[in-house]
Amino acid sequence: MLNYRNTNIVFFVLFALLLLFSFFVTVNWGLFLLLFVARFIVIITGSTQIPLNFFLKAYCNNPLEKEKNIALTFDDGPHEMTLLVLDVLKKHNTKATFFCIGKNVEKHPEILKKIISEGHIVGNHSYDHSRLFDFYRKDKLIAEILKTDALIEKISGKKAILFRPPFGVTNPSIKRALEVTKHHVIGWNIRSLDGIIKNEKLVFNRIKKLISPGGIVLLHDTSLQSVNALEQLLQFVEENEYKVVSLEQLLDIKAYED
Repeated sequence: MLNYRNTNIVFFVLFALLLLFSFFVTVNWGLFLLLFVARFIVIITGSTQIPLNFFLKAYCNNPLEKEKNIALTFDDGPHEMTLLVLDVLKKHNTKATFFCIGKNVEKHPEILKKIISEGHIVGNHSYDHSRLFDFYRKDKLIAEILKTDALIEKISGKKAILFRPPFGVTNPSIKRALEVTKHHVIGWNIRSLDGIIKNEKLVFNRIKKLISPGGIVLLHDTSLQSVNALEQLLQFVEENEYKVVSLEQLLDIKAYED
């Protein structure tokens, strides 16, 4: 399996072999540069593609699921638009998981209360969702995660143990931080790109093409196109005999600490 540890071993062995050969035959030093560039590309790809499980184990789907079950997840709330998302979910009697940003919990505690009161799961999505999050050192990462945990627990009475890294980026520092906080890392395998695509039909069509049993859908509860795409998606789910289940059921894990 390709992961950070195995990649380092492979590149170290290749580097050592090249260095050894250079004592006996002429070796083009451009090969060393090519090796470093290749390693850089592999690590960047592993960092930004959470389904690869390159640095840490992330639950991105359930490949063993035989039934037409999927899970819905929403990132970046609580937000004013979350209320419309909740209305659509309630209309279709559907439960979802909301990965919340700590500073937004502080801004909209009443919306988080509504999410919880309507039976949805709440997970941790960092405190400020900074673009520099993946550059933070271990201690700062732990502080961010625990601060958001405390905000969620103050309102829900439960300690969230599901965590989704901002932008889905992982690295050794995030891995070390999560070894301390003991969170389950949740990724996805159905990315709607609703944060980029502004046309709700395109968002829906993208999800429809990717949907399969055991899938985890990534949406955002921060825009109207996401709300409208959700409505279309839930109609499609009903018409095609899919069932939306909780992450706990789909992955057989717990969302909160006992």
